[in-house]
Amino acid sequence: MASTTPPSYGGQAVIEGVLIRGQSCSTVAVRRPDGTIALRVDPIGTLFTGRLRKMPLVRGVLALVESLTLGMRALIYSANVGMELEGEEIGKGAVAGILAFSLLLSLGLFFLLPVVTSELLGKALGTSDIVSNLAEGIIRLAIFLGYIVLIGRMEQIRRVFMYHGAEHMTVHAQEHLHPLDVASVRNYPTAHPRCGTAFLLFVVVLAIFVFTLVGRDPLWWLLTSRIVLVPVIAGLGYEAIRFSWSHGDNPIVRLIAAPSLALQALTTLQPDDDQIEIAIEAMKHALEGDEAAAAAEATQV
Repeated sequence: MASTTPPSYGGQAVIEGVLIRGQSCSTVAVRRPDGTIALRVDPIGTLFTGRLRKMPLVRGVLALVESLTLGMRALIYSANVGMELEGEEIGKGAVAGILAFSLLLSLGLFFLLPVVTSELLGKALGTSDIVSNLAEGIIRLAIFLGYIVLIGRMEQIRRVFMYHGAEHMTVHAQEHLHPLDVASVRNYPTAHPRCGTAFLLFVVVLAIFVFTLVGRDPLWWLLTSRIVLVPVIAGLGYEAIRFSWSHGDNPIVRLIAAPSLALQALTTLQPDDDQIEIAIEAMKHALEGDEAAAAAEATQV
C-alpha cells in the first residue's frame, strides 16, 4: 500500500515575511509597507533534489548549504521589498559583503572564540584535553544561548521570531493535512522538531563529542579541525534531527528532543493573524509550484 504521509515542508522567517521550501521550488511571501503581499517563487536546483540529497551525512551538508543559500536570497529579497517605497535596492556588492561578514562572524564567535578561551583556561588550570574539550563545548553553548537572548531583545528580530512561529504553525497544519487558514493554523504550537534552532543545538552538542575524538594538539590542528569538521558535524546533526522527527512517538526520543523544543521558546513567538496569513500564502504557492512540477513531469513521462 502506498504511503499517505505527505512530503515534508520547511522554511525560514525573513524580514516581514516567510520562506517555504517545497519539493521543487521555494516561495517567499513578504508584507509590503502598504499592506499588500509580495511573492517570489524560485525553482530548487537539481543539486539539492537529486540522488545526493538521499545519501546519509551528505544530505545534511547539502541541506545546510541550501538553507544558507535560500535563506540569504530570501532575506535580501525581503529587505528590498521593504525599501520599495524609497526606490532603493541592495546591490550585489553589498550582498557579498554581508555574506563575508556573516561567515567570519560565525566562525570567530562560535568556533574560534571557544577554542582560544578553553585553551587559555586549560593552560592556566593545567587541565586534561578532555576537560578542555568539555569547557570548549560549554563555552560555545553559552555563547550560542547568549547570542539568541541578546538579539531577541531587538524589536525587528522579535518580529522575525513572530514570523518564525507563524512558519512553524503553518508547517504543522500542512503536515496534518488541515485547512490552510488562520483559524486552523492557530491550533498548532510555534515549536517544531525540524526547526533550524533545534539543528544548531544538536550541532553544538555533537561538536563536544566529535572534537574530543580528534584531540587538541598541535595548535594548528586544534584551530583547523574546528573548521574543517563543521560539515561532518552538520551531517550528524541533520541525521539526528531526521531521526527525532521520524521517531517522535518514542518516549526516549521525545526526552532527547525536549531541550531543542524548549530552546525554540527563545526563537519563536506567537504571531498575529497578518503574519500567519503571510506564512499561509508562502505555503500555498509552494504547494501549487510542486503540483505544477509534478504535473509537468507526469506529462513528460
